[in-house]
Amino acid sequence: MKILIVTAVEAEAEAIGNPDNTCVIVGGVGRTNSSAATTAAILQQGPFQAVINAGIAGILPGSDLSIGDVLVADSCIYVEEGIETPSGFRDLDAMGFPLGDFKGNHVPVDPQLLECCSHAHANGPIATVATCAGTDNRAREVVARTGALAEAMEGASVVHAARLQGLPAIEIRSMSNTTGNQDNQIWDIQTALDAIGDALQEMISRLVS
Repeated sequence: MKILIVTAVEAEAEAIGNPDNTCVIVGGVGRTNSSAATTAAILQQGPFQAVINAGIAGILPGSDLSIGDVLVADSCIYVEEGIETPSGFRDLDAMGFPLGDFKGNHVPVDPQLLECCSHAHANGPIATVATCAGTDNRAREVVARTGALAEAMEGASVVHAARLQGLPAIEIRSMSNTTGNQDNQIWDIQTALDAIGDALQEMISRLVS
């Protein structure tokens, strides 16, 4: 089994290292970079049997997560795709323009990967944002719209790109910071990097055994 691991930045890739039976790439920050890099890697460096988007993330209000915790996505949710109306936000599915072969803005993860990778770790929805939550209002809006426990900038696009290529995929994140009012945020990137590196090593060992 060969697994493609997609990170956003070099520091995440370095934390993960080069586990056996993997190809770790730095796809870049954001949805466009990550989806393009994922697709290119699948077509040019495969074949792969699974895809993992891995890195750090921000904790959303009400999640009960702490910095250094690892969260395995049970769905990856595009936050912005849709329309703002006087009565509230409507996703593209509600507008009649579905994003893919899934419901609304929720990109499904592979259930077998979820079962294997969530051993000893929390699981729940992760929001994929274009604009990070640097105000309390924005953080609450992301939670109200998605029910997500954490936010990052690539998960849905990586899992979506893998899905379009017929590959099972999942997003795995370690918590590096709180969200909300930027002046009050708490950050510990190194703790999060150590956590995602340890978690991926253990998960890959289980997946390829």
